[in-house]
Amino acid sequence: MSKLGDELVQSMAQALAHAQGKRTRSRVRKVEIRPDEIQNARKVLGLSQDQFADAFGVSASTLRKWEQGQRVPTGAAKTLLKIIEREPKAVVRALRVA
Repeated sequence: MSKLGDELVQSMAQALAHAQGKRTRSRVRKVEIRPDEIQNARKVLGLSQDQFADAFGVSASTLRKWEQGQRVPTGAAKTLLKIIEREPKAVVRALRVA
């Protein structure tokens, strides 16, 4: 696995431990993502709203509301969207979605 992949796996393990109430030495940073960043993440992968929603396990309606700013993604969805935006090729390799 690549260095980025190792870091992502370690980060997700730390996030899970934190969510389960376990004490960790990790720092939790607030991740923010704007509607235009969500739309850009999808477009970079070359997926329609329906395809993107299906690939990442959300409803197309929810994705549309995120992209229009009517709703805000939370938790792991927000983090995954930020990763998709910043490292789309790594996500495609890891999940084989496109």
